[in-house]
Amino acid sequence: MLELISAGGIMMFPILLCSVLALAIVAERSWTLRRGQIMPSDLLARTRGLVTENQLTENHLRQLHSSPLGKVLAAGLVHRMQPREAIKDAIEDVGSHVAHQLERYLTALGTIANITPLLGLLGTVMGMISVFATISSTGVGDAQALAGGISQALITTAAGLCVAIPSLVAHRYLRGRVLGYVVEMEQAALKLIDTIELQKKKG
Repeated sequence: MLELISAGGIMMFPILLCSVLALAIVAERSWTLRRGQIMPSDLLARTRGLVTENQLTENHLRQLHSSPLGKVLAAGLVHRMQPREAIKDAIEDVGSHVAHQLERYLTALGTIANITPLLGLLGTVMGMISVFATISSTGVGDAQALAGGISQALITTAAGLCVAIPSLVAHRYLRGRVLGYVVEMEQAALKLIDTIELQKKKG
């Protein structure tokens, strides 16, 4: 491994740094975006039950802030005595902030997926410059020097793609998971609003 890094030239170091950052982001986001952490399974049902039974307290509202879905539901509950549109606006405001938090670091991961092939290409160009510089100074007789330059060009290209492809796949997967959560939270919020409005009519 160290021999490959050394043979690839100076551009291997930023590519290696990108690979470490990408791995850290994927690990952190995969852990953070667990379903139970984002959308506890019975949270919506319990919250609607509290609204229906008029048992909602300030303590319940504070407990809701322990999960992203809970924060969205809490925004609606805080404004539950206001008109339906005001409740929806409050939920949308908090929902946009929650969505932004869920997407944290994904932009960086996407940037890594885009930039590492370019770093590999730059390494390729530098390797070919080295090859032609060797040819211009010593001719084509120094096969070892020529092979070294070509090797540097190929290694950096391969390394850049080896980092970019998994990073791109992970970025698409994690972003898709976030979008799925956002849609589910929107549906949960609408169900809560319907429950609140029904209670208003009963009250």
